[in-house]
Amino acid sequence: MRRLGIRRRLLLVQLAAVALAVAALVAGFNLVLQTTLDRDARDLARSRATAQLNSLRVEHGRVTVGEAPDNRSADSSVWVFTRARTLEQPRAPAAVQQAVRNLIGSPTRFVDVPSSDTRLYAAPVLVDGKRAGTVVAGVSLAPYEETREAALVASFILGIVILLLVTLVGWWVLGASLRPVVRMTRQAAAWSEHDLDHRFSLGPPNDELAELAATLDGLLDRIATSLRRERRFSAELSHELRTPLARVLAQCEFALQRQRQPEQYQRTLELIHGNADQLARTVDALVAAARHEAGATHGTADATAVANTAADACIGLADERQIALEVTQPKQPLRIGVESDLAERILQPVVENACRYATSCVHITIERADAAIRYQIEDDGPGVRDDERERIFDPGIRGAAATVAGSAGAGLGLALARRLARSVDGEVKAEATTTGGRFTIRLPTG
Repeated sequence: MRRLGIRRRLLLVQLAAVALAVAALVAGFNLVLQTTLDRDARDLARSRATAQLNSLRVEHGRVTVGEAPDNRSADSSVWVFTRARTLEQPRAPAAVQQAVRNLIGSPTRFVDVPSSDTRLYAAPVLVDGKRAGTVVAGVSLAPYEETREAALVASFILGIVILLLVTLVGWWVLGASLRPVVRMTRQAAAWSEHDLDHRFSLGPPNDELAELAATLDGLLDRIATSLRRERRFSAELSHELRTPLARVLAQCEFALQRQRQPEQYQRTLELIHGNADQLARTVDALVAAARHEAGATHGTADATAVANTAADACIGLADERQIALEVTQPKQPLRIGVESDLAERILQPVVENACRYATSCVHITIERADAAIRYQIEDDGPGVRDDERERIFDPGIRGAAATVAGSAGAGLGLALARRLARSVDGEVKAEATTTGGRFTIRLPTG
């Protein structure tokens, strides 16, 4: 069955069900017919015997035979016996005659003679309450057998015809029913490979096909979302790794241009080591985010230490732009339920963004907010317009302040920060302020 297609399997199941139903109907019909014919033969034999009993006359203590209306027929077989003699005896095969003699003096009963297809019915002749003889009526069962056999053959042929019709109609109906499913499946497969923007859009799922279309549309949506996430992840990964890789390559090229003093090589190696460490921490952060999204257990980190590390990573940009970068220590130690490398990769793009647009200072505060730890990064720059508070978190989108300030960047840092934060059930938002910019980062408590 597994090697057959669903169309053939459904057809076989349908034929099996119909065959069982037809077989049950044929068997039931022939059983009812046989019972009816058997009852009719009994009733006919009984009625003949009763008619003969009604035609008997008793004169001076002797039983005489009158002619019963039914006995005028050519196939009528009725025997009449008294104690001393036979009053009426039609011609019949020897087996029938022997069976009739055996019924003389017997109580009321039926006897079948299989060799001649004859049914006999014996009834006593009573005179003044005493038995004076026996009447035996015979009925030929041949017409009833012929009727039963003809009905059996006809019902068998009818069952075969019904099965053939059901096969043809079922094959056509199943093909017509499954054809849209096959077409939709092939279209979904083609769209998933080449064009994820197509959808079936059959409306509310009020039948099976519409429900299948809605399911396939949802599957295509998830595939499209997954591909967009992969593309975004690739862009964010290249954004995060591009700067430290460029620094490593630049330091290597600079060191290889000519022979240098050992202390110069030492400084170059220290710079390469620092950038390589940043690369390693970036990869660890992305791996930690992937593990958290996959449901793996996650670690904890000191909230203040994470903020200090993120600020240290941006201190070079702050010094270059002569920005004062401050981290306000909380009144009591706070822990976040996120690994330190991952938390740093969430904070660092936001702090770096503030350092790019600040005029003179960037301030980082840490506090508990219900069941989360909240970081607030504030700067005294141009801020974020109301209509850009969500758009700046889209990959590749930069706010209007970037044009004014002439800041370099690919517009991927904030998108990466929000994606990483949401991967650990956190959030990154741009808050509305009257002056400067303010970003809030919420991370779960440890």
